[in-house]
Amino acid sequence: MPGMDYYPRMDKAQTDPEIKRRIQELIAAKGGGQNPDLVADLIETSLKLLCDVADRGDVRVIQTAVRELRYAFKLFAPFANRRKVTIFGSSRTNSHKLEYQQAVEFGRKVAEAGFMVITGAGPGIMQAGHEGAGPDMSFGVNIRLPWEQAVNPVIQSDRKLINVKYFFTRKLIFIRHSDAVVLFPGGFGTLDEGYEALTLMQTGKSRLMPLVLIDRPGGTYWKTWDKQVREHLLRNQLISPEDLYLYQYTDSADQAVRWITRFYRNYHSSRFVHELFVIRLNHPPSPSALDALNEDFADIISGPKARIIKALPEEREDQDWVNLPRIAFGFDRRNYGRLRQMIDLLNSW
Repeated sequence: MPGMDYYPRMDKAQTDPEIKRRIQELIAAKGGGQNPDLVADLIETSLKLLCDVADRGDVRVIQTAVRELRYAFKLFAPFANRRKVTIFGSSRTNSHKLEYQQAVEFGRKVAEAGFMVITGAGPGIMQAGHEGAGPDMSFGVNIRLPWEQAVNPVIQSDRKLINVKYFFTRKLIFIRHSDAVVLFPGGFGTLDEGYEALTLMQTGKSRLMPLVLIDRPGGTYWKTWDKQVREHLLRNQLISPEDLYLYQYTDSADQAVRWITRFYRNYHSSRFVHELFVIRLNHPPSPSALDALNEDFADIISGPKARIIKALPEEREDQDWVNLPRIAFGFDRRNYGRLRQMIDLLNSW
């Protein structure tokens, strides 16, 4: 999380001062730029590979991952202030199926609500999402596979298309740049992406966002999935009851768009700053509402109670949001399903 350093560095070996000096000279010769301290650390880490990692394949994984992430973050940067929805679903769903038509409808309506659409850039549900949103409102993050997948014609010639080698970098790109995740029926890949999004939110490794499961009208794909979660995971105490608040399912594209837009009705964004969890809002709560919040969510407040604050110095990189009202409190860093309930309450004010 921004502003926090929870764990010690894995490698505390000191770099030769002469190497550090030369790295600084190299950065200066490149003309400097943004985050030079982090870039210097990245160069230093890369140099340690010369002694620490002998296997060429392992080094290629690191090399390729860094290249893919650098390019992807560069591509998304001009659109940083635009909300985005990632759509997952089967590449095998053809255009005659209701699910495909529903994904087109959802892509169109969520784009009309101001959200850009990110998909895996392939056929099926991915193409349907792009068709609905249109290329100007679409990003594609394609995975290179030996038997598939061809980039769909909607995004094929667009500059907002990325081709990656690894699934793990692809999934990181999706989650890093999403403000909501939507899943249509799909196979192993769709379920993998859905479970990863849930796990990251459940453990606080990604920010909370709407995760909406959309079925075809009258369909039971996600209803059956939800039943399995409740009857096996919840009943056997493998998840907490509050974890069920991390997702919603529906068979209506309109309902899905409403849930996504309502999530940002008052809630804007959040982050940790040391021991405080800061929630930025579009409208501040009244004193009585804040008292009620502290009372109703006392079970997840650990330390300072929720209070209205001004932007903290550590939020300096978030200058676009510095004037937003915000509340801050000590969060137990565990009950993210309950935190999602708190956000829903803030959005009801």
